Amino acid sequence: MKKISLLLALIAFTAVGFSQSKKAVVTATIQTPTVQCETCKNKIEGDLKRVDGIQKVVVDFKRKTTKVTYVTDRTNIENIKTDIANIGYDADDVAANPEAYERLPKCCKKPKL
Repeated sequence: MKKISLLLALIAFTAVGFSQSKKAVVTATIQTPTVQCETCKNKIEGDLKRVDGIQKVVVDFKRKTTKVTYVTDRTNIENIKTDIANIGYDADDVAANPEAYERLPKCCKKPKL
């Protein structure tokens, strides 16, 4: 009898585990043309890693791109672009928040011509 109840419990736990749907994970590359240096890289990566749904962030300041891996059930690409803009950097077609841009260190600002 113990074996049967143990087997039924095992089947129930397995069924619950398989019934949970897997979350869709997407990796997107965002153009971040105003990223200048290692400080910019660290700022964006550090801030975005705290956003719910974002699993991985890699900023390449030489290529001026940001690669983000995120869970689609928790966030979307437009929210991520807005988050980057709120940090003070341009993200594809979303312009940087002017107040956040002014708070950036001098090395992270665009050179004035």
